[in-house]
Amino acid sequence: MALLLVFGRIVFSAIANVFQKKLTHLGLHPLFIVMLSYVVLACISLPLLTQVEHTAINDDFWINIFLAAVLDMAGTLLLVMSLSKTDLSVFGPLNAYKVVFSMILAFLFLGEIPSFQGFGGVLIILLGSILLFPPTKQAATNRLWSLFSQSGVQYRFLSILLFSFGTLPLKNAVVSGGALATTLYWCLLGLPLSVGLYYLFGGKHWQRDWQAASLYRGQFLWLGAFIFLMQYATMLVFSQLLIAYSLALFQLAMVLQIFLGYRIFNEKHLYRRLAACGVMIAGCLLVLTT
Repeated sequence: MALLLVFGRIVFSAIANVFQKKLTHLGLHPLFIVMLSYVVLACISLPLLTQVEHTAINDDFWINIFLAAVLDMAGTLLLVMSLSKTDLSVFGPLNAYKVVFSMILAFLFLGEIPSFQGFGGVLIILLGSILLFPPTKQAATNRLWSLFSQSGVQYRFLSILLFSFGTLPLKNAVVSGGALATTLYWCLLGLPLSVGLYYLFGGKHWQRDWQAASLYRGQFLWLGAFIFLMQYATMLVFSQLLIAYSLALFQLAMVLQIFLGYRIFNEKHLYRRLAACGVMIAGCLLVLTT
């Protein structure tokens, strides 16, 4: 059952990324895309609140779900900004850096010292990053610097960092309140935050954005539906598996994202990026099994 949930989560996540990338190609503000996706999420979540046993929810749940909602909403915004500037087949494999950031955070805040195997896994992930693009006359270090200096890649790393911070309160919320309650309040709390950010930083173009959104309302509905399914599947996986195992299995999504980028957006270097994906997954497994 857990593996079926992981598979569902991988598929829902990849399809949601496709819709997000398509909407960014329409010239819509990333903040608007995030806000409207949360509007759809709230519409899905409100009727389901009757299924939540609120009497069984303790105070710790509210603290954890608020922290997770704030971090994940900001992470989602950066994710959309990254997709607007980066190939989906590059965006996907970069998710391997989530285990690198998790290792760094564990070192800084928990005092966990990585083993040689962990460092070896990080080096393998870096090697996989180099393989994402065709060879050039530049040295490998310059190719890495060229990759990391791209704004879309930097947005992706920032989103991964925020999602990594949000994983712990999200897991705690699932433990104290259950998968359904965590999913529903994650959706509902993200809405006012996204609305506030949009009108604060992107509201100058609200008329143009709303007119465009009316033409593509179907894509926004599908996007919200797949994000909801992805998030609920994630919560169910967290309720059954350790975070480290969950992160390791979620890395398989990068394979699907490479194929979707090739088929839907005509992105190049399919076999090279699949090979890079295999190398980066091997590095992730080395880090996560230390």
